[in-house]
Formats: sequence, C-alpha cells, structure tokens
Amino acid sequence: MSLALPWLQMAPPSLTLQTRPTKLDTKSRHSFSCFCSAAVSEAGLQPSSAIQFSSNSSTYRPAVILPGLGNNTNDYEKLALILDGYGVPTVVVKVSRIDWLRNAAGLLDPNYWRGTLRPRPVLDCFRSRYFKKLDEAVSEANELAQGGALSFIGHSAGGWLARVYMKEFGFSNISLLLTLGTPHLPQPKGVPGVIDQTRGLLYYVEKNCPKAVYTPELKYVCIAGRYIEGARFFGSNDDSSGMAVSIDHENSEIAVVNTSKPPAATWRARFVGQGYKQVCGQADSWGDGVVPELSAHLEGALNISLEGVYHSPVGSDDESRPWYGSPGVVKQWIHYLLH
Repeated sequence: MSLALPWLQMAPPSLTLQTRPTKLDTKSRHSFSCFCSAAVSEAGLQPSSAIQFSSNSSTYRPAVILPGLGNNTNDYEKLALILDGYGVPTVVVKVSRIDWLRNAAGLLDPNYWRGTLRPRPVLDCFRSRYFKKLDEAVSEANELAQGGALSFIGHSAGGWLARVYMKEFGFSNISLLLTLGTPHLPQPKGVPGVIDQTRGLLYYVEKNCPKAVYTPELKYVCIAGRYIEGARFFGSNDDSSGMAVSIDHENSEIAVVNTSKPPAATWRARFVGQGYKQVCGQADSWGDGVVPELSAHLEGALNISLEGVYHSPVGSDDESRPWYGSPGVVKQWIHYLLH
C-alpha cells in the first residue's frame, strides 16, 4: 500500500529509534563508490565506516527487496546501492507499475464483493508477474548466497506478500523478514465508514500465514514511520476536553475540569487521518502518511518506530521528507541485515 503524497510538507524531522518488545568490475566499482560516498555524506556518516565498496570488503547474506503496491523496481535502485555499499548484495524484484493492474481480475470474483478474498485465485493472476519475478529474484539471491541464508525486505504491501510467499514456498533459507511500513493487520470490522480495501486478503494472511517470531533462526523486524499524526474529519482528537476528572487528595475529591482546547487540526492531518482510518479504524493515529504505526507492527516481531519517516520513495526527499530507504534512515536499521 504505497501512495505518494507530495503535498505533505513537514519540517526536517529528527530520526530517533523507539524499540518495542555482486561482483563489480573496476569501472562499476569506482562509479558505485562515488555514489555511495555522496549518499553517506548526505546522511552524515563517515564513508570509511559505512558505505564503502572495495575488493576485500566483507559481504553479508544477500537481501531481496519486495516492492510495495504501485511501486516499480526503479523506485528501489538507490536503496539497493546503499545496501550493496554496506556489503549486502541486493536483488530487487523486477516489477512495473502496470503489473499491479493485474489485480483487477479480483473484481470478477464474488468473494471480492463479500470481502472474503484469498491470495489465490486472485494472486494467481498476479503471480504470473509478481510471484514469478520474486522466484527469479530469490534464485538470483541464492546464487549470491552460495548455500547461505537470505534476508527479505518487504516495503508496504511487499511485506505481507513476503509472508504469503513464505507460507507457500517455505522459509528454511530465510533468516530475516524486515518490513518497512507494511499494513500487516486487517481492518477492524464494524467501524462506521471503514471499507476493507484488501477485501479479506489481510484476514486470510493473519489467519493462515506463520506467526511472527524473533529467534536466532528467523527474525521478524517490523518498522513503522511516525511522519504525521492524523486527525478526525469532524470533532477533536482530544475527547477529554471539558471532562471532569476525580482526584483523591487527603480524603477529599477534587473535580478538575479540562477546559483547554487542543490546537485545531489542519486539513492535511484530517485528510491523512481518513486514510489511516481505512487501514486501522482510527483517524487520530500516528503513521508514515499512508500506513498507521499500529498497523505496521506484528505481535511476536521486534517492532520499531522511527520518527519523521515518510512512507514511499516516490515523493520523498532525503533531507525534508526521508523515507525508509533514505541513507539516514537505513543507518537506523542496517544492523539487522549484518547479524
């Protein structure tokens, strides 16, 4: 679920972490080192200790990037180069924006209108592209791994598609699933104005896919962004305004009335809040501009929230609107791929 919202202008954020329980020829290597040095400089890192590629640099288990809904391979080109610079050989699933339109076949399935879709047969139509391309990417990464394990990096919908893939094809050679702004949890039922945009797919994923774990053999790391707080379209985010609160004090009861009014929500926050509401049922939530924070975390996984991080590479800016794959943000989670 990836959507560019270029009008979401915010002040340059601070990136704080909140933790909750290929071989290149000489010419290519030189060009790559120049790119990585520039990327590291922008992120405020030292090239000698971060993104530097040399013939004797150590390499880590290969990573496969699974693009999010509506994104294509090129959107992740810079992220792949940054990871390569850290010594992580990276393969991006080859998918185009038009490939996502193949999901329209689901409109012909009666289960779509009942909200009880399953990945198949809907994803069978899509499988001819995305899952086939994912198979190819995994094969390429396995060659680089030479019998070792792989890391999966799923952005947005790519995260839960990775979970479906692991269910269908196994995960014995996958040691890490790292998701970036993935809407893992299905929409709550019975909330007025909320329509299940996946038409039952996330309910199927939650019920049938393996549960998240964080073990030496397999680690789930779910990263959420806190870029903007949504707001309800009508009313205030603070229902406590004007509410009497009883406080015990020396056997007396004091009624304190909160008469202060919270700042008026901007139209931007209200609009974003409606998007959050469709995902988690709650408009007044923090999120990355598309996916609310609480939907991007999974029980059993290592769940992380990053301040000031935007959802999509499209419409992002490394300085004023960094996304999960911006150099300074990658620095916050790269160590999970190195261990």
